[in-house]
Amino acid sequence: MTTVLIVDDEELIRVGLRAVVDAEPDLTVVGEAADGADALDAVRRLRPDVVLMDVRMPAVDGIAATRHILDTVRPAPKVVVLTTFENDDYVYDALLAGAQGFLLKRARPAEIVQAVRIVAAGDSLLFPARVRDLAVRRPADGRRGLGHAGLTDREEQVLRLMAEGLSNAEIAAKLFLGVETVKTHVGNVLVKLAVRDRTQAVIAAYSSGFA
Repeated sequence: MTTVLIVDDEELIRVGLRAVVDAEPDLTVVGEAADGADALDAVRRLRPDVVLMDVRMPAVDGIAATRHILDTVRPAPKVVVLTTFENDDYVYDALLAGAQGFLLKRARPAEIVQAVRIVAAGDSLLFPARVRDLAVRRPADGRRGLGHAGLTDREEQVLRLMAEGLSNAEIAAKLFLGVETVKTHVGNVLVKLAVRDRTQAVIAAYSSGFA
């Protein structure tokens, strides 16, 4: 059973998300929080597998809450941020803070439950074109290309496919590799890029011009 915490300052949104998630036999909502300030305590108490986190909240926003949760809770939950706008700079900052992906609040119920399952399984919930657009709108901030990382040719192939939004299983099928081999390559990419997870690896690929 995958457990979910919902964090949103709008009660109507929380009620709707709870109804969608709880309707699935393999998913259950273990709690709610109305602000990012309450999210960290809720995560510590309830230990959810996945947090659906509103990115814009009046007191503590989803970016700060995501960062605090992922920096202080072990094992850390997977975080999916919720946004009203597709091209929201807050979303990009939340991804940099460690969120595994984002969803539009107008997403269909099937998309919401699929998102929870994807991140719970360890994959990232990315929409390549949208994330690329967010990345290229930002100044370079001194970011270098990825040449310094020392990626092998195979690791570069894997990173490019990650940037296209492919899962480990899809990458394995495309490269005619075993899934465990792909997982090893992904792990090596994360170490060499010095990033927390595959989402941040993809952002690094976009922002450096690699992908």
